[in-house]
Amino acid sequence: MLLKLKRTPGLYLVGFMGSGKSAVGRLLADELGWRFADIDEDIEQAQGVSIAEIFDLRGEEEFRGIEREALRKRVREVESGKPMVLALGGGTFVDPANQKLLEERGVTIWLDCSFPRICARLEGQTHRPLARDPDKFRQLYDDRRDAYSTAEHRIEADTDDTAAVVADILKLPIF
Repeated sequence: MLLKLKRTPGLYLVGFMGSGKSAVGRLLADELGWRFADIDEDIEQAQGVSIAEIFDLRGEEEFRGIEREALRKRVREVESGKPMVLALGGGTFVDPANQKLLEERGVTIWLDCSFPRICARLEGQTHRPLARDPDKFRQLYDDRRDAYSTAEHRIEADTDDTAAVVADILKLPIF
């Protein structure tokens, strides 16, 4: 296992909303015998409202602050030696401070999924505030790819076969 991963046993899954971070993360954590956490679920539980409600009532800027604190809390758990697979929200890794925090405390893995597959997965969902406007949604996808590409590893996730994506992650030279 990679020395950095031994010191801070955190695998951080980054990628656009709908790329499979939660589904892949749960299965990967199970395969490794590690804990799994989802930043968006942490936020909703702590705030007592949905992500969409936070965006609608408080705005994206306040949401990002809540998200940063939720991320720091989980990273502290990893630093204390608790192995974890963590699914990040789609915008979490876009923040350079979050990128730096994660890169120094585990391994970042980008789940790269095509825009058409993401659209198919999200069709009919109303709980994703940044997906409401189709034109802005496509622009957001394009804009975030540069940030995602700075992750240490990229895994092709353009499939609905979660087990295949996990198998590809387990082939990375970090284990």
